[in-house]
Amino acid sequence: MRRYALLAAVPAAFAAGFLSSHLMPSATAQATPLTAQIIDVGAMTDEQISNLVPNIGTLRTRTLVATPNGTIAVQSGNVPRHTHQAADEIQYVISGSGTFWLGDQQREVHPGDLIVIPRGTVHAGSQNTSGEFKVLAVKLPPQAPNDIQFVK
Repeated sequence: MRRYALLAAVPAAFAAGFLSSHLMPSATAQATPLTAQIIDVGAMTDEQISNLVPNIGTLRTRTLVATPNGTIAVQSGNVPRHTHQAADEIQYVISGSGTFWLGDQQREVHPGDLIVIPRGTVHAGSQNTSGEFKVLAVKLPPQAPNDIQFVK
């Protein structure tokens, strides 16, 4: 059932990326030709995702799809509160549950939740109560390398 929900979320995210690309110029992204594939992101281990990203909590991230209009990555771990000024973000929670900062509130999240984070909105995982957070993260347009502002 979760796999079908995930499959439904991805085309919707691409459609949103297509529409947003016509409303504002795209940020830089290394676009590569798409290849037909099925990726079992739920089964990916932290080691398969990546090494820890330096100075960003316990974040591990692996880009799965990159186009000029948006990116899709699998991410695990926890990050400090931050914003992105030039990219909207959509996260689909694959595993882990706990609290998540969204705006000025901590909200309970669990597998199956879709978190919509408009640009400029403070967000972060904060306390996991069941396993590390693992999410499918969609950035529209692609997030520029310097587009992360930490918030205290």
